[in-house]
Amino acid sequence: MVVLIAAVGVSGSGKTTTIEFLISSFTENGCKVGAIKHIHRENFTIDKEGTNTWRFSQAGSKITVAISPDEIATIEKTKASLKNLDEVIKQLENEKLDIIFIEGFHSYISKRPDIAKIITAKTNEDLDKTISNSVPPILAITGVIAKNKSPRAIKIPFLDLPNEGNQLLDIVNKYISANKSKYCQVN
Repeated sequence: MVVLIAAVGVSGSGKTTTIEFLISSFTENGCKVGAIKHIHRENFTIDKEGTNTWRFSQAGSKITVAISPDEIATIEKTKASLKNLDEVIKQLENEKLDIIFIEGFHSYISKRPDIAKIITAKTNEDLDKTISNSVPPILAITGVIAKNKSPRAIKIPFLDLPNEGNQLLDIVNKYISANKSKYCQVN
């Protein structure tokens, strides 16, 4: 079973920075890491008009796979729902990953105790709303609000990345070791 850790918070609060820090730290130590990114924008596509893959889709292909010497991209034309996240996680589990980091999907992930959360926020109001809508485990608070270090009566650690990155790595390592018999750890 792969460990799932998500960064959740409002746009511009530090989710990408947090996930990027964790991915680079774990991959530098030989861990097999996967990542899932939620994109809110309507009509977003990586399949640009005029490309061969776009033309295949226009001709009716529901799934198109583009293969180059350095990567493989699977483009599936579907009306995605948040429930599709579980299907994507299952596909990534087949890759024998150690960890999957997820950015976003807060409305879906917030009530799932099987996914650890790192909360990011810009303001105290953002933080309060995100925490109140999230069930444990909540590992840490990072992002813009962690740089401000505003005093709060919250027992979740505020960690300013990258300055306090080692503390976040310690917390994530402890979570992983407690939830997976064989795990990859950052030294």
